[in-house]
Amino acid sequence: MPMPTRNFILHELDESLATQLRHAAFEPGHAFHAAQSTSECLSLAKRLHAGVVFCNSDPREYQALLSEVKRRGLRLPVVVVSRIPEVSEWLDALDAGAADYCAAPFEHQHLAWLIESALLASQHASV
Repeated sequence: MPMPTRNFILHELDESLATQLRHAAFEPGHAFHAAQSTSECLSLAKRLHAGVVFCNSDPREYQALLSEVKRRGLRLPVVVVSRIPEVSEWLDALDAGAADYCAAPFEHQHLAWLIESALLASQHASV
């Protein structure tokens, strides 16, 4: 029996960072879809039943996305992605409501854990 596809949205990530993330997080059955706006991101997430959105670390971008997710009452984990790890950026993202934060260089084990944790947290939020 084929493994069901897990869909993930890459929101406003530049191509280099998106490629690194796709490569490090890849597992059979994972599909990554790019979105260039909040409305496109949320439309794709709904249509594809996306598990997690990976959003760039520009506060304007992730705050707009998180606000819209909250306004619509969605249980959609948003992970903020950065090129360089910054503690203050990480804390700001979590304070804004992000499920998590990750920075390059990406490691498969860490991303697998992060995805599973985000999915589990969103499932518990729906109970």
